[in-house]
Amino acid sequence: MNAKPDSAATERAWEASVSSWVDGEADLRAEELDTPYGRQLWDTYHLIGDVMRSPDLAIRPSERFYVRVSAAIEAEPPIVAPSPLARRHLVRNGLSGLAVAAAVASVVWMARPFFFAPDAPPAAAPVVAQADEPEAADPGLADYMAAHQSMAGAGAVRQVSYDGMGAR
Repeated sequence: MNAKPDSAATERAWEASVSSWVDGEADLRAEELDTPYGRQLWDTYHLIGDVMRSPDLAIRPSERFYVRVSAAIEAEPPIVAPSPLARRHLVRNGLSGLAVAAAVASVVWMARPFFFAPDAPPAAAPVVAQADEPEAADPGLADYMAAHQSMAGAGAVRQVSYDGMGAR
């Protein structure tokens, strides 16, 4: 490996791998550390770890440092940006209102047959197919159709009765 990686991205990736080696998160590849830069980086990461584990090794900044940092923070201009929440709130309320309207419309559409009187004669259904010769039909099929006519109902949707469901 070269004494120092060429690009900044390669250097950051290599330093991240050295950091994971120091932390024990990856297998150590000692041949990659056999350069002056690699040894310096290895020592630096160990020093960082030692300082993080022992507050006695850390350098205590002076009061003047804290005052300078506080002044720099106060001198920064405030971030003034429009709040995107108002627009999202309008979109969210608009879409939820649309969803409620669609749900009500679908319930009304499905409950429409129950709004009419049950005694009312069914509307004339369109004829899909009609046999030209009624006597050519199977007489057993005519009996079957007559016996099951009450199950077919007036519309395409069957009406289900729940009477006696709890008697089981």
